[in-house]
Parts: sequence; structure tokens; C-alpha cells
Amino acid sequence: MKARLILFLFSITLLTEAQDRPNILFCLADDWGWPHAGAYGDLAIQTPNFDRLAAEGVLFENAFVSSPSCTPSRNAFITGKYHWELGSGANLWSTLPEEHKSFIHLLKDQGYRIGRNLKKTWGPGSLDNWIAAHGDHPSGQGYEELEDFLEATPDNQPFFFWLGTPDPHRPYEKGAGKKHGIDPEKVHLFPHFPDHEVLRNDVADYYYEVERWDRLVGTAIRELERRDLLDNTIIIMTGDHGMPFPRGKGNLYDSGTRVPFALRWGDQIKTPFETDAFISFADIAPTLLESAGVEIPKDMTGKSFKPVIDGQSSGQQLITFGRERHVPAQEKPDMGGYPSRGLRTPQYLYIRNYKPQKWPAGTGKIGFTHFPNQWYADCDGGPTKDFIAEHKEEYPEAFRLAFAKRPEEELYILTDDPGQINNVADDAQYHSILIELREQLRSIQTDLNDPRANEPDYTGFDGYPYLGGGGGKIGDK
Repeated sequence: MKARLILFLFSITLLTEAQDRPNILFCLADDWGWPHAGAYGDLAIQTPNFDRLAAEGVLFENAFVSSPSCTPSRNAFITGKYHWELGSGANLWSTLPEEHKSFIHLLKDQGYRIGRNLKKTWGPGSLDNWIAAHGDHPSGQGYEELEDFLEATPDNQPFFFWLGTPDPHRPYEKGAGKKHGIDPEKVHLFPHFPDHEVLRNDVADYYYEVERWDRLVGTAIRELERRDLLDNTIIIMTGDHGMPFPRGKGNLYDSGTRVPFALRWGDQIKTPFETDAFISFADIAPTLLESAGVEIPKDMTGKSFKPVIDGQSSGQQLITFGRERHVPAQEKPDMGGYPSRGLRTPQYLYIRNYKPQKWPAGTGKIGFTHFPNQWYADCDGGPTKDFIAEHKEEYPEAFRLAFAKRPEEELYILTDDPGQINNVADDAQYHSILIELREQLRSIQTDLNDPRANEPDYTGFDGYPYLGGGGGKIGDK
């Protein structure tokens, strides 16, 4: 009798612990960049579900990806490490090397049920070797809908589910934004864009796909509500990097690295708030592990921002990021990328371009790369790209900012230049600031295991296979 009582009490304890542990719904859009959401003051776009998460939780003003490129951005999230620590995983259309663990599997090891929808979650690239080594996709089995996953999840078992989408990745239906009620005259244009109707309509079409993404998340929120799971679920809604436009995706400016980010966690966040704490995609894994009561591995370089969520810390006030190879877009025989690193603070953006002799968006000479019919291939094809390239004499500054070669160092004073278009790295007035940021970046790189910290000409990333086709092709509109 005594043994049965002990077993009963033990079972009750396990059940209570399972109920106390939060569920996790991670919602990630493809190519959705800051500040394109109503919660950030963009009045031309309707994102009621993101706005709700922000109003009932925490809205992050300074969330940044590790790299403004799909595969490395996701790899940093999965591993809790910066992309430059991940070998081939630092590049687009690559792999996730099997020696790196998925934090989602660590949740699984501690009793979580894990899964994902069948739209885009990890990728693009190949997971064959990683799955062979670990026995499963980094985020578990795929399901058509969240509802299907929840139906198969036992009551009281905590879960992690990754909700992904290809929206708002190109291509877009031309005119879809205006057709669905988005006013092109009200869309947000970064200052590096010409103010022209072609661009405004292109951005409106992008907005339409962001709105479609927001509705998908709304469906998931309602499903959690229907099952009385909402208040014990951490919901994160964000994008993997900036918009697929010139000087956006693939670039280290805010238009490429800064993303919308809202987190809701029921009564755990007693008073909703906005924070200016700087967070990285590499920080998400340790944050969720800590929130779930799971030990954070010592080799994770990301830092938990749970103290920010709990209101116990104002968080850090700087962030670093970078890029290696996005698309092999340089002239043959070069299969390398455009390596660069950035350091962002509230006042400054410092960028180090390690190969200033290369083209940041790839060569514009058709037929000179490894893929046919390719031009400025590190920039997705579309009306905005075409317009700027075809009207470079009329808008020379927009063309220069999008496609021209860049100096080894860039420095932007954000109080005067929030759009980051006036590089003052050669201005004697800011020389001491430049030196300070240069040394600070190098110190942080050393702490974060970046091979370029002590070897700026490091070539290791360029030797990994590129598993995709050519990007930015003529006719890719």
C-alpha cells in the first residue's frame, strides 16, 4: 500500500511538472523584415495577430539575425550558435553539420513532443547527414497543420511546434497588394529607394504576403485558444531576415538584419511592454531552454534573454552579425561569397567588408558567373531591382547603394542617419569612434569563435559545396 502511494505521489509530481512547463510555438516567416508590422507604427499594413502578441506580451525593437540569409539564420536559431561557428552551415543552400545539436531535440530529450508544419522551416539545403546522425529532422516530424500535431499530442505533454511559411519570399503576384486594399502611397520605403510608383507597388505586393502570413499565425493562435492551451504557450513571431529587395536581404544594414519580434507568454508576462534590448537569433535557443527548465549546453554562444522577459534586466545594448556566401554571384572562377561582419549599437552601425574588391550583390555582367543568365545574383529578382538597375543614370545614388562596390569599413551615425546611407568611416571627426568599434568587434568575434577574428582572409567558408541553383536571374520577376 505504501509503495502504491509513493508511486501515485510520484506520478502526480510528474504531471504537475509537465503542466508547469510551457508549450512553445515558434512562428517564422521567410524574408519578413523590420519595421513592417502595425505594432511598429506601419499604418499601411494590417498585422492584427502580430500586434496582439506584442500588446499581450513583449515587443522587441532590436531583434537581429545572425546572418541575413535563410539557411545560416535558421541554423543559428536551431543550435544557439552564431553562424560562423557552423562550418558549411554558415552559407546559403548548405547543410547543418552533424556535430552541432538541435536545441529542439534537447527539449525532446526532456519530455517535450516536437514537430513542424510542412511549409518552409529549415533550409534551403540538405539535412541528409544530420538526420542520419541524429535520427530525425532538427525540429521533428512534419504535419500539414498545427491542429494535426495537437491531435496527436497527449494531454498534459508539453510541446514545441515550428510554424513556417514561404511568405513573403518572392515571387509576388504583381498588383496583389493594391488589389487587396493596400495603398501603395502609404507603404514604408527605406531611404535608399527611389520614391517611384514601381517600387511602391512592389512593396505593396510584399505587404500582401506579410498579411497572409499574419493570418496563418492567427489561425494557430485560435487553435491554441480552442484547446485552452494559449496561456501556457510561449509564442514567438518573427522573420528570418530583411525583405528581398536591394540593400535588404543579404546585407548588414537594418534593412537586412533587423526583424520584427514579438513574444507572448500568458500570465508569465504580467504587464506587457516594449524593450530596446538587443537580441540575436543565436539567443533564442538558450532562452527557450531556460524557460522550459532545461540545462543550457556550455557550447551555446547565444545568451538567454529570459531576464529581459521577466523584467529583471534591461538586456544588452549591442549586437553583432555577419555574412558569408549567400549565392555564388562573383565572376568565374570565384565561387566565394562577400564576407562581412557588423556591430550595431543604439548610436552606431560599424561594418567590416573583408573583400572590398568583390561585388556586394554580385556582378552585373551577364554570363560571367557559374550560373546562366545571372546578374546581381545576391539580390532577388523583381520590379524594384529591375527599376534601379535600368534607371541608374536617373537614380545614381540608389544604384550605388544597392549594387556598387563598398569600402573595407563603413560607419553610420544613427542619430543623424537612421537609414544608414551616409558612410562616415573616412571622416576624421569620427576616427576615434571607428577605431573603438573596430577593436570592439574584433574582441567580440574572438569571444564568439569567429575564425575571421584573427584571420581576416580566412577562406574556409568558400570551399563548402553550394547545393542550390543560380539566384537573381534575368526574367526572375
